Amino acid sequence: MPLSKIYKLHISPDREYVKRMRILLGFVPGNLSLYKMAFRHKSMAVVLKNGTKSSNERLEFLGDAVLGSVIAEILFKLYPYKGEGFLTELRSKIVRRANLNQLGRKLGFHELIDFDSKTVNMTTKQSSLLGDAFEALIGAIYLDKGYDFTKSFITNRIIKPHIDIHTLEVTETNFKSKLIEWCQSQSKEITFEPTANAEGDSAKLFSIQVFIGGEAMASATDYSKKNAEKLAAEKTCDMLGI
Repeated sequence: MPLSKIYKLHISPDREYVKRMRILLGFVPGNLSLYKMAFRHKSMAVVLKNGTKSSNERLEFLGDAVLGSVIAEILFKLYPYKGEGFLTELRSKIVRRANLNQLGRKLGFHELIDFDSKTVNMTTKQSSLLGDAFEALIGAIYLDKGYDFTKSFITNRIIKPHIDIHTLEVTETNFKSKLIEWCQSQSKEITFEPTANAEGDSAKLFSIQVFIGGEAMASATDYSKKNAEKLAAEKTCDMLGI
């Protein structure tokens, strides 16, 4: 074992935290500060010398992109004859916030996240603390170990033991219908309205935003208007805890 790992596991002041991360992740972290940041909610953000606040939000942004890329590659190879719409919908089922929250709890993230319990309630359906931390952790691993290592971690430590892709494939999850039914039960009007996309009209992308009772909710972009509406509805369902 390299001396750096021996130091972190047996001598470092953070040795107990390092051992905990090793059990959770299956490896010894390199840059430990990244992993601590991954579990630091914005309610406990640390103010840096330049005035910015350090929390897991930026790592969450990065991890979301890396996770989506890895899942897309896995599905692309697993289903060589399926179209873009099928792949997009299946990826969405895997990485939807409710699933990431469940994975985070299963992995024990609720014992690791540093958050202000006076202002944030992790147990509510609307809470995304666990899913956010999951994505932030992926971002931390990517910065610490690189893309290939992160892809191997997601494949072997997350997908294979915890996610049954083929079961998700045949699971029908119509978030648009579910959201419409919820709005009807709450006597609230719902609309799916097109918005300008960042790529411009020439990109042939459809951007859709959900409005409930006149209030803007989630939005999504896809090459199919139907898929964009589905994705926006799914994000809104997660926001509302439906």
